[in-house]
Amino acid sequence: MATTSPTAALSEAGVSIWLDDLSRERLVSGGLERLIEERDVVGVTTNPTIFANALAKGEGYTEHLHALAVAGTDLESAVFEIITDDVRTAADVLRPTYDATGGVDGRVSIEVAPGIAHDTAGTVAQAKQLWATVDRPNVMIKIPATVEGLDAITAATAAGISVNVTLIFSLDRYRGVIEAYLAGLEQAKDAGIDLSTIRSVASFFVSRVDTEIDKRLEAIGTEAALALKGKAGLANARLAYELYEAEFASERATALLAAGANRQRPLWASTGVKDPALPDTLYVTELVAPGVVNTMPEKTLEAVYDHGEIRGDTVTGSYDEAGRVLDSLAEVGVDYDDVTAVLEREGVEKFPVSWNELLDTVRVALEAAR
Repeated sequence: MATTSPTAALSEAGVSIWLDDLSRERLVSGGLERLIEERDVVGVTTNPTIFANALAKGEGYTEHLHALAVAGTDLESAVFEIITDDVRTAADVLRPTYDATGGVDGRVSIEVAPGIAHDTAGTVAQAKQLWATVDRPNVMIKIPATVEGLDAITAATAAGISVNVTLIFSLDRYRGVIEAYLAGLEQAKDAGIDLSTIRSVASFFVSRVDTEIDKRLEAIGTEAALALKGKAGLANARLAYELYEAEFASERATALLAAGANRQRPLWASTGVKDPALPDTLYVTELVAPGVVNTMPEKTLEAVYDHGEIRGDTVTGSYDEAGRVLDSLAEVGVDYDDVTAVLEREGVEKFPVSWNELLDTVRVALEAAR
């Protein structure tokens, strides 16, 4: 009797598996193709930290860095060329998936520069630059869901750019993200752009919510507080899916869908488990629902493939329980709004740190190549 792997079962349950990693070595060695064939991977996400690690650990960039050094390429331009080249190559590797799924998957995400998270105009300009430079229909431009980022999401979408909205923590901000996407679609429609060519995902972060809330629960220390550990991240994500269902059933969204638009799919990000006391597949097996994306670091992907128990939809029907978890957090003294504000602020602050690490790595490599 044929057996179905957990990753295949996850795909069959309606979850798109995206790899949260990319490197030149993975591309050159055929490692990405193997994960597509053997682990049901249908997309890739990147960020500055991923590229910094890839450049620091792998030798796959030596030849390219040497050429950049000989050409006298400045640091910022060298970084831009390296990351866009990798994303373009990955997009080509995933093009068959993109074609086979009608553009739903086969996606590769690349992030705008971290220093412009609060700069609407700068974000829009770089989104357009990245979109044009990579020049592949299956690329997505990552824009952080800051207040200023919301207007950038609308503008980029209105220009026909497919956007991966990143760094979403709160339900209220997620509602704003959906609003920004719908507004962009309306503007694109008015401009005569084919709405069917625009795709978007909304990256809702999971494990970071538990990390911050569990820290506060431990500080409170009561039995009621400690009983809530490890529950907030899932509850928050499940309520986000409920919001997604409601917002895309609205009259406004339905009219756009009828005009050829696509839903902005929820994407579960930060799905690597940080607390060793929790199951290492928790943020995958407990967040299965139709039409979502789960972007995983390779360690989590391998854990799911090895021993993940896929039980079908574990999200719809759980909304009342999820709401009770958030209510209970408030009762024991955890301020949800403060938690999500702290997480967004810390997330934005981490952007430049990762970017500077990437710049330093490339600077050293260029000097060595010269």
